[in-house]
Amino acid sequence: MSTEIRKMPFMGAQGSISDKTLLIHHDKLYAGYAKKKDEIQEKLAEFNSDGLEKANQTHSDLRGLKDGETFAVNGTYLHEWYFENLGGDGNVAGEIAEALASAYGNVEKFVETFTACGMAARGWVVLAWDTHDKALRIYTGDAHNHGGVWGAIPLLVLDVYEHAYFIDFGSDRKAYIEEFFRHLNWKAVEQRYILAKG
Repeated sequence: MSTEIRKMPFMGAQGSISDKTLLIHHDKLYAGYAKKKDEIQEKLAEFNSDGLEKANQTHSDLRGLKDGETFAVNGTYLHEWYFENLGGDGNVAGEIAEALASAYGNVEKFVETFTACGMAARGWVVLAWDTHDKALRIYTGDAHNHGGVWGAIPLLVLDVYEHAYFIDFGSDRKAYIEEFFRHLNWKAVEQRYILAKG
């Protein structure tokens, strides 16, 4: 089954994340991960007994495909959540605001902590609902398939790879993160939160 390339929920929002950046990010990078995800999963479906018998941890076709699968699948999903986060007015309210205030003292402290994690990560920063702890947690990852926690459901996803901001902000990652929060669609985050904790 082919992955449907999801459309971005907005374009041309006022602010410093340009249409050019968003189009390259969405139409080339994200779409590329989605296509590779499908390609890898098709190859995995074709594996026969001979290929399965040759599997080992040092090097095998199965090992290479399974490693590539987690990279491509997470690259697809993380980008979809990232783009779904954009296009809002940056105003947080409702259950998610209350939950962030409870977990971090106030929303401003959450934003400060999330921003610092975005400065520290090499690839992704994710606010997640940790189903094991039944709590909000911020996790970071240096690659799509590195740093994720099993049982944690992403709610708010920020791409901090340079391709997400370098055209518009140069090396000023903090300015990019601030702009991200100005255009954050908190309603999408809240919907994920309500589904995840339920």
